Amino acid sequence: MLIIPTLLGIMFVNFFVVHWAPGGPIDQMLHRMQSKDTENSGVSVNAGVGHSYYQETAEKLKKQYGFDKPLIPRFFYMVKKYVCFDFGRSYFKNENVLKLIADRLPISLSLGLWSTLLIYSLAIPLGIFKAIRNGSTFDVCSSLLILLGYAIPTFLFAVILIIFFAGGSFFSWFPLQGLFSYNFSSLSPLQQCADYFWHLALPIMAKVITSLAGLTMMVKNSFLEEIGKQYVITAQAQGFSTKAVLLKYVFQNAMLIIIASLPLTLMQVVFSESFLIETIFSLDGLGLMGYEAILNRDYPIIFGSLYIFTLIGLILHLIGDFIYTRIDPRIHFRGLSER
Repeated sequence: MLIIPTLLGIMFVNFFVVHWAPGGPIDQMLHRMQSKDTENSGVSVNAGVGHSYYQETAEKLKKQYGFDKPLIPRFFYMVKKYVCFDFGRSYFKNENVLKLIADRLPISLSLGLWSTLLIYSLAIPLGIFKAIRNGSTFDVCSSLLILLGYAIPTFLFAVILIIFFAGGSFFSWFPLQGLFSYNFSSLSPLQQCADYFWHLALPIMAKVITSLAGLTMMVKNSFLEEIGKQYVITAQAQGFSTKAVLLKYVFQNAMLIIIASLPLTLMQVVFSESFLIETIFSLDGLGLMGYEAILNRDYPIIFGSLYIFTLIGLILHLIGDFIYTRIDPRIHFRGLSER
């Protein structure tokens, strides 16, 4: 139930912050009209009757889009619409916002889900092996490489990959832009699958390299903390092998903190890091659309995307809480319900 007030609070704060920012959508529309008229006529639009014409147009636009009403009623009207997933139409694209989000969501989800899957597939076994071999040459060398990858910004690593592998100055092994080839529809299902991952290879690699370090070190530290506890020493003293102790006891307890980080990692990979990757690799996803909406002050896209992002994030956190109870039956929520 905390999802509801949390969602309302996030929308409320962002609604007022965005509306108080200078250069709203009406200003953007008028600026475009003035620039277009000036370009066509070669006369300043602010001269003579032109100035009063644009003032009248501004008043009409404010009334048309509801900007002549106070902020509080507008906020609750927006929330009422958003409960039914009615986000209205984009001011500048003149398309249904829900359709725009639905068209671009698969691109961002594809990039984020495959990146997250690969990050966890690499970080968990690598972190466990580093914990078991703590202080060894492998542990030290791999830590240096991982931290080096972490130190390189995502966008810079993406540019490096393009230079080396996408026809920059060395090899042309991967495509430079887009999610599919121009002849995608004519390919067989197997070829379409290969083409899809061929286009995603470099964007996913750029995300994985820079996101791998934090999770790997978290896994390592979590396992080291569990390995040093008394129950592990007791189990080994009773004759259990190291492998049995790791699988039966340590893994289950250490994985709790890793699962707790899954929603945050997924949200970060899918949404927080999407803009730069989508821009560099020309992927028309939610990150790029959201950035363009902010520049144009396209409020329906800004708030519609924020609503969807926040709702998905809160649901992912809820799923993470329930996964806790499946992994460790000692964790329950009865104490909260009894208060």
